[in-house]
Amino acid sequence: MRWTRSLRVAGVLAVAVLGLTACGGGDDGGSAAPAKGGAPIVVASFNFTDSQILAEVYSQALEAKGYPVQRKFNIGSRELVYPSLKSGELQFIPEYQGAAISSGFNEQAPNDAASEHAKLAELFAPSGVGLLDYAPAENKNTYVVKSDLAQQHGLKTISDLKKLDKVILAGPPECGTRANCFVGFRDVYKLNVTFSSIQESGPRVEQLRSGAVTVIPLDSVNPLVGNPDFTALEDDQKIVATENIVPAVNKKVLDERGADFAAAVNAVSAKLTTEQLRELNKQVDEDGDQVADVAKDWLSQQGLI
Repeated sequence: MRWTRSLRVAGVLAVAVLGLTACGGGDDGGSAAPAKGGAPIVVASFNFTDSQILAEVYSQALEAKGYPVQRKFNIGSRELVYPSLKSGELQFIPEYQGAAISSGFNEQAPNDAASEHAKLAELFAPSGVGLLDYAPAENKNTYVVKSDLAQQHGLKTISDLKKLDKVILAGPPECGTRANCFVGFRDVYKLNVTFSSIQESGPRVEQLRSGAVTVIPLDSVNPLVGNPDFTALEDDQKIVATENIVPAVNKKVLDERGADFAAAVNAVSAKLTTEQLRELNKQVDEDGDQVADVAKDWLSQQGLI
């Protein structure tokens, strides 16, 4: 998926797909819908905050509708998740459309959400995995500059960086060879740009704050994107694919659970926005709130539980 946030994959995680302890429900102690019966639906997440929040949100929403859920969160990369999703050991994961296409299948992602959805559904089909509706929310690479620099030079788009004599783009090492990062800045935007390889996001942010670099990529749901100290630039040449959230579900589950199950999941997706997901990330990463509590509060606010 997005590569601005590393997916930490230790060797032991290869076994974790089969062996993670499953949590029970996110029951808030209130009234619940009658149990639908059948085996629990195994919901998975990748090993970063917004993936875990999304998996918990969908899990609690399903439980509120009476569907039993087994949680297997914090697993790791697609190399670990996809084989188990295909086999049915994992049955449901909130995915990111563009990254799933490019990283999961090594294909070129279209630049609009509907086309990505159709392409990803086609790629998943031979594995017995289907897609439900995609959400308005997306988590993709977003390029930010310091707000004082943006105000000084009128920077609103990546193209506006041409107003600067020189641009220093700092990113992880792979940014230097990616069309949606340094290569795109150089070849698509035609900027006078140099690349500074900085692996971790924290040091990149500090270099940006100090003025040592001009622009850095952040996840669009990173709370810093909404920080007044920084200005997110519009990707007006669209070098970055859309990354709308989409539930990928084993087709056996879709067939067995039917239209009511799909409607329950789609109702959650319809409510999710990028701004809301950024706030949920902040509550967990910066405020120290528990994922389950953040998910429950959001679902309650949306009238979904």
